[in-house]
Amino acid sequence: MTQAPARYHPLLVTLHWLLALMLVVALVMGAVVLDKTPNSDPEKINALRGHMIAGGVILILTLVRIFVRFTTTAPVHATTGNVLLDKLGALVHVLLNLLVIVMAGSGIALAASAGLPDIVFGGSGQALPESFGAFPARAAHGIIAKLLMATIVLHIVGAIYHQVILKDGLMKRVWFGKR
Repeated sequence: MTQAPARYHPLLVTLHWLLALMLVVALVMGAVVLDKTPNSDPEKINALRGHMIAGGVILILTLVRIFVRFTTTAPVHATTGNVLLDKLGALVHVLLNLLVIVMAGSGIALAASAGLPDIVFGGSGQALPESFGAFPARAAHGIIAKLLMATIVLHIVGAIYHQVILKDGLMKRVWFGKR
């Protein structure tokens, strides 16, 4: 029987940290910049273009990450010594991937219903709708963003708990080095 590696596959490590950075930037961009910029501001189209491209890349990289995760050997599941916390940790990992996929789906639905591809990428000269609030996918996108942010915070708190309280070296598993 093959022994489980001490670290995740280097591609998974790379995708983990790249996606972490991209998700923070996309969430901040959406919540701080896009939400606060009126649709009448001509610069909003450029901001939307960047946000939409980033969202598409995040979706693709997340799907690649899921595929790589299930096709490579991974370290054994980390434990805390508490069954409830162990189950919460597993749930948070599933939720992170699920929420990213659903978030991208709601973004695609919003873009399609608001005609954004033609406006943002097609240079059709059309103006943005007066408000995105009229589109049901906008409400879903906002709710999912908040759930994703909360799940990311739980993930970070769990990592800190392992590293600082349990001192089990968990972070080494998601860094580069000999597997």
